[in-house]
Amino acid sequence: MMFRFAYPVILVLLAVVGAWVFFSLRRKPPGITYSMTSRMVRFAGGGGRFLAKVPMALRAGCLILLVLAAARPQLYNVSREIRSPGVDIMLCLDTSGSMQALDFKLDGKPVSRLTAVKKVVSEFIKKRETDRIGLVVFGEDAFTQSPLTVDKGLLLGLVDKMEIGMAGDRTDIGSAIAIGGKRLKDLEAKSKILILLTDGVHNAGDLTPEQAAEAVRTLGIKIYAIGVGGKGLAPFRVKTPFGTHIIQQRVELDEKTLKKVAKTGGGKYFRAADTKQLDEIYDMIDREEKTEVKVKEFFHFRELYPYLLVPALILLMLEIFLRTTFLRKIP
Repeated sequence: MMFRFAYPVILVLLAVVGAWVFFSLRRKPPGITYSMTSRMVRFAGGGGRFLAKVPMALRAGCLILLVLAAARPQLYNVSREIRSPGVDIMLCLDTSGSMQALDFKLDGKPVSRLTAVKKVVSEFIKKRETDRIGLVVFGEDAFTQSPLTVDKGLLLGLVDKMEIGMAGDRTDIGSAIAIGGKRLKDLEAKSKILILLTDGVHNAGDLTPEQAAEAVRTLGIKIYAIGVGGKGLAPFRVKTPFGTHIIQQRVELDEKTLKKVAKTGGGKYFRAADTKQLDEIYDMIDREEKTEVKVKEFFHFRELYPYLLVPALILLMLEIFLRTTFLRKIP
Protein backbone atom coordinates (compact mmCIF):
# COMPACT_ATOMS: atom_id res chain seq x y z
CA MET A 1 0.00 0.00 0.00
CA MET A 2 1.19 3.51 -0.85
CA PHE A 3 0.09 6.94 0.39
CA ARG A 4 -0.63 10.16 -1.48
CA PHE A 5 -2.64 13.40 -1.42
CA ALA A 6 -5.00 13.72 -4.39
CA TYR A 7 -4.78 17.56 -4.23
CA PRO A 8 -1.38 18.33 -2.65
CA VAL A 9 -1.53 22.00 -3.68
CA ILE A 10 -4.18 22.59 -1.00
CA LEU A 11 -1.51 21.88 1.64
CA VAL A 12 -0.23 25.42 1.00
CA LEU A 13 -3.11 26.57 3.23
CA LEU A 14 -1.25 25.07 6.19
CA ALA A 15 1.12 28.03 5.94
CA VAL A 16 -1.88 30.38 6.19
CA VAL A 17 -3.08 28.57 9.31
CA GLY A 18 0.41 28.81 10.80
CA ALA A 19 0.57 32.54 10.11
CA TRP A 20 -2.86 33.05 11.73
CA VAL A 21 -1.73 31.21 14.88
CA PHE A 22 1.50 33.22 15.02
CA PHE A 23 -0.19 36.64 14.80
CA SER A 24 -3.00 35.57 17.15
CA LEU A 25 -0.45 34.74 19.85
CA ARG A 26 1.27 38.10 19.46
CA ARG A 27 -1.95 40.12 19.38
CA LYS A 28 -2.99 41.72 22.66
CA PRO A 29 -6.33 40.27 23.81
CA PRO A 30 -9.27 42.71 23.88
CA GLY A 31 -10.48 44.01 27.25
CA ILE A 32 -11.81 46.93 29.28
CA THR A 33 -9.42 49.06 31.31
CA TYR A 34 -10.19 49.59 35.00
CA SER A 35 -8.15 51.62 37.47
CA MET A 36 -5.98 49.97 40.16
CA THR A 37 -6.52 46.42 38.73
CA SER A 38 -2.77 45.86 38.46
CA ARG A 39 -2.69 45.13 42.20
CA MET A 40 -5.00 42.16 41.65
CA VAL A 41 -2.71 40.36 39.14
CA ARG A 42 -1.13 38.29 41.94
CA PHE A 43 -4.52 36.75 42.68
CA ALA A 44 -5.09 35.64 39.07
CA GLY A 45 -2.30 33.01 38.85
CA GLY A 46 -0.91 31.58 35.56
CA GLY A 47 -3.69 29.12 34.84
CA GLY A 48 -5.99 31.77 33.44
CA ARG A 49 -3.59 32.72 30.67
CA PHE A 50 -3.20 29.08 29.61
CA LEU A 51 -6.94 28.44 29.56
CA ALA A 52 -7.48 31.55 27.47
CA LYS A 53 -5.39 30.00 24.70
CA VAL A 54 -7.25 26.67 24.64
CA PRO A 55 -10.02 27.80 22.23
CA MET A 56 -7.46 29.13 19.78
CA ALA A 57 -5.50 25.86 19.95
CA LEU A 58 -8.71 23.92 19.27
CA ARG A 59 -9.53 26.14 16.30
CA ALA A 60 -6.01 25.80 14.91
CA GLY A 61 -6.22 22.00 15.21
CA CYS A 62 -9.62 22.07 13.49
CA LEU A 63 -8.29 24.17 10.60
CA ILE A 64 -5.23 21.94 10.13
CA LEU A 65 -7.39 18.82 9.98
CA LEU A 66 -9.78 20.50 7.53
CA VAL A 67 -6.92 21.46 5.22
CA LEU A 68 -5.52 17.91 5.32
CA ALA A 69 -8.98 16.48 4.65
CA ALA A 70 -9.49 18.86 1.70
CA ALA A 71 -6.22 17.60 0.18
CA ARG A 72 -7.82 14.11 0.10
CA PRO A 73 -5.28 11.74 1.66
CA GLN A 74 -5.48 8.29 0.09
CA LEU A 75 -4.01 4.83 0.45
CA TYR A 76 -3.67 3.03 -2.86
CA ASN A 77 -2.14 0.03 -4.53
CA VAL A 78 -1.55 -0.94 -8.14
CA SER A 79 -2.40 -4.27 -9.70
CA ARG A 80 -1.35 -5.33 -13.18
CA GLU A 81 -3.01 -7.50 -15.75
CA ILE A 82 -0.51 -8.96 -18.20
CA ARG A 83 -2.21 -9.65 -21.53
CA SER A 84 0.71 -11.40 -23.21
CA PRO A 85 2.56 -14.51 -22.02
CA GLY A 86 5.85 -12.89 -23.05
CA VAL A 87 8.90 -15.16 -23.20
CA ASP A 88 9.24 -18.52 -21.46
CA ILE A 89 12.83 -19.08 -20.34
CA MET A 90 14.32 -22.25 -18.88
CA LEU A 91 17.73 -21.83 -17.25
CA CYS A 92 19.84 -25.01 -17.15
CA LEU A 93 22.76 -24.47 -14.78
CA ASP A 94 25.74 -26.76 -14.18
CA THR A 95 26.59 -27.44 -10.52
CA SER A 96 29.11 -30.24 -11.10
CA GLY A 97 32.39 -30.42 -9.20
CA SER A 98 34.35 -28.47 -11.82
CA MET A 99 32.22 -25.38 -11.09
CA GLN A 100 34.27 -24.83 -7.92
CA ALA A 101 37.30 -23.69 -9.97
CA LEU A 102 38.48 -20.29 -8.70
CA ASP A 103 39.20 -18.63 -12.05
CA PHE A 104 36.46 -15.94 -11.82
CA LYS A 105 36.55 -12.70 -9.84
CA LEU A 106 33.99 -10.51 -8.09
CA ASP A 107 35.05 -7.13 -6.70
CA GLY A 108 38.65 -8.08 -7.43
CA LYS A 109 38.53 -11.26 -5.34
CA PRO A 110 38.77 -14.80 -6.76
CA VAL A 111 35.51 -16.74 -6.52
CA SER A 112 34.24 -20.05 -7.80
CA ARG A 113 32.60 -20.29 -11.20
CA LEU A 114 29.27 -21.10 -9.57
CA THR A 115 29.43 -18.00 -7.34
CA ALA A 116 29.95 -15.77 -10.39
CA VAL A 117 27.19 -17.57 -12.30
CA LYS A 118 24.73 -17.13 -9.41
CA LYS A 119 25.34 -13.37 -9.33
CA VAL A 120 24.96 -12.87 -13.08
CA VAL A 121 21.92 -15.17 -13.36
CA SER A 122 20.22 -13.35 -10.47
CA GLU A 123 20.66 -10.01 -12.25
CA PHE A 124 19.28 -11.56 -15.45
CA ILE A 125 16.18 -12.82 -13.61
CA LYS A 126 15.52 -9.37 -12.13
CA LYS A 127 15.49 -7.81 -15.61
CA ARG A 128 12.84 -10.20 -16.97
CA GLU A 129 9.93 -8.79 -14.97
CA THR A 130 7.05 -10.10 -17.09
CA ASP A 131 8.52 -13.41 -18.31
CA ARG A 132 8.06 -16.86 -16.90
CA ILE A 133 11.38 -18.39 -15.90
CA GLY A 134 12.20 -21.92 -14.75
CA LEU A 135 15.35 -23.49 -13.34
CA VAL A 136 17.00 -26.85 -14.05
CA VAL A 137 20.06 -27.87 -12.05
CA PHE A 138 22.34 -30.59 -13.38
CA GLY A 139 25.48 -32.50 -12.62
CA GLU A 140 25.57 -36.29 -12.75
CA ASP A 141 21.78 -36.03 -12.51
CA ALA A 142 19.41 -33.34 -13.75
CA PHE A 143 16.26 -32.14 -12.02
CA THR A 144 13.83 -29.24 -12.07
CA GLN A 145 14.65 -26.83 -9.29
CA SER A 146 11.68 -24.63 -10.22
CA PRO A 147 9.01 -24.92 -12.93
CA LEU A 148 8.23 -21.86 -15.02
CA THR A 149 7.01 -19.06 -12.77
CA VAL A 150 6.69 -15.28 -12.57
CA ASP A 151 7.63 -15.40 -8.87
CA LYS A 152 11.07 -13.81 -9.14
CA GLY A 153 11.55 -13.87 -5.37
CA LEU A 154 11.27 -17.67 -5.39
CA LEU A 155 13.73 -17.99 -8.26
CA LEU A 156 16.28 -15.67 -6.68
CA GLY A 157 16.07 -17.63 -3.43
CA LEU A 158 16.65 -20.94 -5.22
CA VAL A 159 19.60 -19.57 -7.19
CA ASP A 160 21.14 -18.25 -3.99
CA LYS A 161 20.90 -21.70 -2.38
CA MET A 162 22.59 -23.56 -5.26
CA GLU A 163 25.69 -25.48 -4.16
CA ILE A 164 28.54 -27.33 -5.83
CA GLY A 165 27.74 -31.02 -6.26
CA MET A 166 24.04 -30.75 -5.35
CA ALA A 167 23.26 -32.86 -8.44
CA GLY A 168 26.48 -34.91 -8.45
CA ASP A 169 30.05 -34.22 -9.54
CA ARG A 170 29.86 -35.44 -13.17
CA THR A 171 28.08 -33.68 -16.06
CA ASP A 172 24.93 -34.89 -17.85
CA ILE A 173 24.23 -32.18 -20.43
CA GLY A 174 21.81 -34.29 -22.46
CA SER A 175 19.39 -34.87 -19.60
CA ALA A 176 19.50 -31.19 -18.64
CA ILE A 177 18.43 -30.15 -22.14
CA ALA A 178 15.72 -32.82 -22.27
CA ILE A 179 14.21 -31.87 -18.90
CA GLY A 180 14.29 -28.18 -19.73
CA GLY A 181 12.56 -28.85 -23.06
CA LYS A 182 9.92 -31.01 -21.39
CA ARG A 183 9.03 -28.12 -19.07
CA LEU A 184 8.60 -25.75 -22.03
CA LYS A 185 6.86 -27.91 -24.63
CA ASP A 186 3.20 -27.65 -23.55
CA LEU A 187 3.16 -23.92 -22.74
CA GLU A 188 1.86 -21.17 -24.99
CA ALA A 189 4.27 -18.30 -25.48
CA LYS A 190 5.46 -16.12 -28.33
CA SER A 191 8.99 -17.30 -27.68
CA LYS A 192 10.48 -20.26 -25.80
CA ILE A 193 14.18 -20.35 -25.06
CA LEU A 194 16.49 -22.64 -23.16
CA ILE A 195 19.78 -21.24 -21.83
CA LEU A 196 22.32 -23.98 -21.12
CA LEU A 197 25.37 -23.10 -19.02
CA THR A 198 28.17 -25.57 -18.35
CA ASP A 199 31.93 -25.65 -17.87
CA GLY A 200 32.60 -29.27 -18.64
CA VAL A 201 32.28 -32.24 -20.91
CA HIS A 202 29.23 -34.50 -21.22
CA ASN A 203 30.34 -37.59 -19.28
CA ALA A 204 27.16 -39.00 -17.72
CA GLY A 205 23.77 -40.25 -18.91
CA ASP A 206 22.69 -42.15 -22.02
CA LEU A 207 21.17 -39.24 -23.96
CA THR A 208 23.75 -37.20 -25.86
CA PRO A 209 23.51 -33.39 -25.98
CA GLU A 210 23.07 -33.46 -29.77
CA GLN A 211 20.14 -35.88 -29.56
CA ALA A 212 18.49 -33.82 -26.84
CA ALA A 213 18.96 -30.60 -28.82
CA GLU A 214 17.33 -32.12 -31.92
CA ALA A 215 14.34 -33.29 -29.91
CA VAL A 216 13.92 -29.93 -28.18
CA ARG A 217 14.19 -27.94 -31.41
CA THR A 218 11.24 -29.86 -32.92
CA LEU A 219 9.15 -28.38 -30.09
CA GLY A 220 9.89 -24.82 -31.27
CA ILE A 221 12.39 -24.10 -28.50
CA LYS A 222 15.50 -22.03 -29.17
CA ILE A 223 18.72 -23.05 -27.39
CA TYR A 224 21.51 -20.77 -26.24
CA ALA A 225 24.68 -22.49 -24.97
CA ILE A 226 27.25 -20.84 -22.70
CA GLY A 227 30.65 -22.38 -22.05
CA VAL A 228 32.14 -21.17 -18.77
CA GLY A 229 35.81 -21.01 -17.82
CA GLY A 230 39.05 -21.66 -19.64
CA LYS A 231 40.92 -24.75 -20.72
CA GLY A 232 43.95 -26.38 -19.18
CA LEU A 233 44.82 -25.72 -15.54
CA ALA A 234 42.51 -23.93 -13.11
CA PRO A 235 42.90 -23.21 -9.36
CA PHE A 236 40.85 -25.29 -6.93
CA ARG A 237 40.52 -25.03 -3.16
CA VAL A 238 41.26 -28.44 -1.63
CA LYS A 239 41.04 -29.51 2.01
CA THR A 240 43.97 -31.59 3.29
CA PRO A 241 45.02 -32.85 6.72
CA PHE A 242 47.34 -29.84 6.83
CA GLY A 243 44.63 -27.29 6.03
CA THR A 244 43.08 -25.81 2.92
CA HIS A 245 45.34 -25.33 -0.08
CA ILE A 246 44.99 -23.99 -3.61
CA ILE A 247 46.09 -26.47 -6.26
CA GLN A 248 46.01 -26.45 -10.04
CA GLN A 249 43.85 -29.05 -11.78
CA ARG A 250 43.17 -29.66 -15.45
CA VAL A 251 39.69 -28.80 -16.71
CA GLU A 252 38.13 -29.40 -20.11
CA LEU A 253 35.40 -27.53 -21.96
CA ASP A 254 33.73 -29.30 -24.88
CA GLU A 255 33.09 -26.27 -27.06
CA LYS A 256 32.58 -28.41 -30.17
CA THR A 257 29.54 -30.12 -28.65
CA LEU A 258 28.12 -26.89 -27.23
CA LYS A 259 28.40 -25.20 -30.64
CA LYS A 260 26.52 -28.10 -32.22
CA VAL A 261 23.82 -27.88 -29.56
CA ALA A 262 23.37 -24.14 -30.14
CA LYS A 263 23.33 -24.53 -33.92
CA THR A 264 20.83 -27.37 -33.76
CA GLY A 265 18.67 -25.34 -31.38
CA GLY A 266 18.67 -22.30 -33.68
CA GLY A 267 20.45 -20.17 -31.10
CA LYS A 268 24.04 -19.11 -30.43
CA TYR A 269 27.07 -20.33 -28.53
CA PHE A 270 28.98 -18.02 -26.19
CA ARG A 271 32.24 -18.45 -24.32
CA ALA A 272 32.71 -16.76 -20.93
CA ALA A 273 36.21 -16.84 -19.49
CA ASP A 274 35.52 -14.27 -16.76
CA THR A 275 32.68 -12.55 -14.90
CA LYS A 276 32.57 -9.55 -17.24
CA GLN A 277 32.14 -11.73 -20.32
CA LEU A 278 29.47 -13.81 -18.58
CA ASP A 279 27.57 -10.66 -17.65
CA GLU A 280 27.80 -9.36 -21.22
CA ILE A 281 26.49 -12.66 -22.60
CA TYR A 282 23.37 -12.62 -20.46
CA ASP A 283 22.85 -8.93 -21.33
CA MET A 284 23.08 -9.83 -25.02
CA ILE A 285 20.52 -12.63 -24.64
CA ASP A 286 18.30 -10.26 -22.66
CA ARG A 287 18.36 -7.72 -25.51
CA GLU A 288 17.77 -10.29 -28.25
CA GLU A 289 14.91 -12.15 -26.59
CA LYS A 290 12.39 -9.37 -26.07
CA THR A 291 8.68 -9.38 -26.78
CA GLU A 292 6.11 -6.64 -26.35
CA VAL A 293 3.94 -7.23 -23.33
CA LYS A 294 0.67 -5.37 -22.89
CA VAL A 295 0.22 -4.45 -19.26
CA LYS A 296 -2.98 -2.94 -17.91
CA GLU A 297 -2.72 -1.22 -14.54
CA PHE A 298 -5.53 -0.95 -12.00
CA PHE A 299 -5.39 1.61 -9.18
CA HIS A 300 -7.35 0.86 -6.01
CA PHE A 301 -7.90 3.87 -3.71
CA ARG A 302 -9.03 4.11 -0.10
CA GLU A 303 -10.12 7.60 1.00
CA LEU A 304 -8.83 8.73 4.40
CA TYR A 305 -10.41 12.18 4.68
CA PRO A 306 -13.30 10.97 6.95
CA TYR A 307 -10.70 10.09 9.58
CA LEU A 308 -9.66 13.77 9.59
CA LEU A 309 -13.04 15.42 9.03
CA VAL A 310 -14.73 13.86 12.06
CA PRO A 311 -12.01 14.92 14.56
CA ALA A 312 -12.06 18.43 13.01
CA LEU A 313 -15.79 18.77 13.69
CA ILE A 314 -15.32 17.48 17.23
CA LEU A 315 -12.61 20.12 17.89
CA LEU A 316 -14.86 22.85 16.46
CA MET A 317 -17.81 21.82 18.66
CA LEU A 318 -15.53 21.64 21.70
CA GLU A 319 -14.22 25.15 21.01
CA ILE A 320 -17.76 26.55 20.70
CA PHE A 321 -18.79 24.81 23.93
CA LEU A 322 -15.82 26.20 25.90
CA ARG A 323 -16.22 29.75 24.51
CA THR A 324 -19.90 29.83 25.54
CA THR A 325 -19.48 28.21 28.99
CA PHE A 326 -16.32 27.85 31.08
CA LEU A 327 -14.12 30.15 28.97
CA ARG A 328 -16.75 32.70 28.11
CA LYS A 329 -15.45 36.27 27.88
CA ILE A 330 -17.47 38.94 29.62
CA PRO A 331 -16.73 42.42 28.16
